[in-house]
Amino acid sequence: MTTMEQPPSFAVHIPDAELEPEPLDPEQIVSGDPVVTGKVLWESADGTQVRGIWQITPGVVTDTEANELFVVVSGRATVDVEGGDTLELGPGDACVLREGDRTTWMVHETLRKAYHICL
Repeated sequence: MTTMEQPPSFAVHIPDAELEPEPLDPEQIVSGDPVVTGKVLWESADGTQVRGIWQITPGVVTDTEANELFVVVSGRATVDVEGGDTLELGPGDACVLREGDRTTWMVHETLRKAYHICL
């Protein structure tokens, strides 16, 4: 990696960061009317690494995961990993999801997380 590809050092106050709409595929919605917003803070030049903030309002959705580490900043959710564990997530919890994991997110309180994804 050359110096030009490395991001400058920065800090973001995650709870107050303004996020942009990220529409869900209607087929992912199991119940409720969840709304997703987010913001990419940095992406590698080759697109294989992404860092950002993501938020979802209450409801139940399905997803197929990327290789991701995230920390929950606010809110609560139960994430069922198909063929795996049920994860109870709340403020301060760190979570690692494997690429290809099929999940069902039951969002109890609007959840906001800071994430790093490796593609």
